[in-house]
Amino acid sequence: MCGLVGIWETNQSTTEEELRANIGKMTAVIAHRGPNDSGIWVHQQSGIALGHRRLSIIDLSEAGHQPMQSPDGRYQLVYNGEIYNHHELRQELLQRGCSFRGSSDTEVLLHAIAEWGLQKTLPRLNGMFAFAIWDQKKQSLQLVRDRLGIKPLYYGWFGKTFLFASELKSIRQHPHFEANINRDALALFLKHNYIPAPYSIYSGIQKLPQGKWLEVSQATLPHVRIETWWSLQKIIIEQQQSLFTGSNAEAVTQLDQLLSDAIKIRMEADVPLGAFLSGGIDSSLVVALMQKQSSQRVKTFTIGFEEEAFNEAGDAKKIAAHLGTDHTELFATPQDALDVIPQLPALFDEPFADSSQIPTYLVSKMTQQSVTVSLSGDGGDELFCGYNRYFDYAKVWNKLQRIPCKSAMAWLSHLGSYLFRGTRLSNKFRNRANLFSLQNAAMVYQQLNIHWAQNQQTVIGAAQDDSLFSNANKWVDLPDCREEWMWLDAVTYLPDDILVKVDRASMGTSLEARVPLLDHRVVQFAWQLPFSHKVNANKGKLILRNLLAKYVPLELFDRPKKGFGVPIDTWLRGPLRDWAESLLDENRLTQEGFFEPKEIRRKWEEHLSGKCDWHYHLWDVLVFQAWLEGTTKP
Repeated sequence: MCGLVGIWETNQSTTEEELRANIGKMTAVIAHRGPNDSGIWVHQQSGIALGHRRLSIIDLSEAGHQPMQSPDGRYQLVYNGEIYNHHELRQELLQRGCSFRGSSDTEVLLHAIAEWGLQKTLPRLNGMFAFAIWDQKKQSLQLVRDRLGIKPLYYGWFGKTFLFASELKSIRQHPHFEANINRDALALFLKHNYIPAPYSIYSGIQKLPQGKWLEVSQATLPHVRIETWWSLQKIIIEQQQSLFTGSNAEAVTQLDQLLSDAIKIRMEADVPLGAFLSGGIDSSLVVALMQKQSSQRVKTFTIGFEEEAFNEAGDAKKIAAHLGTDHTELFATPQDALDVIPQLPALFDEPFADSSQIPTYLVSKMTQQSVTVSLSGDGGDELFCGYNRYFDYAKVWNKLQRIPCKSAMAWLSHLGSYLFRGTRLSNKFRNRANLFSLQNAAMVYQQLNIHWAQNQQTVIGAAQDDSLFSNANKWVDLPDCREEWMWLDAVTYLPDDILVKVDRASMGTSLEARVPLLDHRVVQFAWQLPFSHKVNANKGKLILRNLLAKYVPLELFDRPKKGFGVPIDTWLRGPLRDWAESLLDENRLTQEGFFEPKEIRRKWEEHLSGKCDWHYHLWDVLVFQAWLEGTTKP
């Protein structure tokens, strides 16, 4: 795992010394992504400069140094990630006459592009990656992001300067950068608790979405060409036309083979390797299949909490004992978690309010003390229907469908809390007056799965709400509403929340996290399965449960799902109260000019009094306020 940065001064007016100084600053601030090596390459006549920080995983020698140049000098590559099938690709390239200096996957990627071209290379790759390649002959720059958006990549124009990097903090170092906050993106952040691609918090900077490649060419400046090289929507449509027809047992066997291989190729490393183990189904399955294929005890890591509602350490310990892993657990105190909060703005670069970022960072920090690479179980919920909300919201949709003349029943919205009292949904109905007039499942999910329903009114100057979440006409049409929601999460929540959290928290401690459940072969097989292989009554992950039962007794993992979070609601009334009060001060909010303060203050006062639990809404605002205080330029 690494970090990359780049500058293209398209008017070629910058001196070599200035290019070197600027690319050096941009590279230095992401040293945490690659503490083992640093490199820059500058071609002043073209105005191009590339920078790289390296976390050495495969081939620890100088032969893996980046930026890396092709033997003929045509291409320069900076690359972040892992190509897990690089051995097979190397053999193909050797047969075509290519020669290699070392054993890194970076060199394989570079030769593959030189030999086959970018568009023919990408479908051959099995991995997680973001990279930039400069073509000196064509005077063109291409940026690429992997299929599922596991590795990050930002880009943007500032005048005639094109900037790109793994993290926003690098782009902020360039003298042409302008810290203009995108208020539309801020409104989307309040809605979702993350900023969905292609937006970033800054005007002029975008995220390259998953499965896309981008090209900027001297011949067509300033046009930016963006193309899709892999589409989950297309995969789903194809797989739905040729659904798996075998039995449950046959499906389990095939998934076992696929996932075992996905894990095997992700266990290759020239450095110590382990796994996160929460005690849940996904991480337990990953560890079970790791241990099955390892001649040594797999190193596993768990974080525990004093609050029982968030503590899975005991469950993880039992599973580790059964599998025979070398298990380490850390019990974090509330103060340990609170101490992380001041680090969050610098760690995540832009507002990000998924509070599970705190325990994810803590477990990554602990894990990095023993290993350099850790496998995780992320992706199982989106692929195999694991989130409780899929079942909760389906109940809502089914009840709404039975209400006649929904458009005339909007006045019933106040009954929502009563109809679903005692469930996770009770608070969802507050301020959802239009819920009973919604016409399809897509709109129901959009309404129930947001934080600030009046986000555009809360953010001063927000003009639009243009995201995939709010454009149901772009959704995949699937037989079960829960499948539609799984797809939506896989292209929004997964890359823009879950994978952002895992990347920044792990790389913030110089730890590489690998996600075998997101091997594209596993993803394709998951969408080839009929929904009945994933769900039994009101339980999801049926096939994962059946597979895990081959390796772990049912009684060790068949239990209600726990959230991987922290008790923000009570902390805001306790140890975080003074901090929050300062950030939510009405005069401060008014002076800064981003939010309408009245509604925020009302929610804050109701939360403090215990009248309502507004911690999700308040945490969104607090995260932005803390980020604004800590990271924007004066």
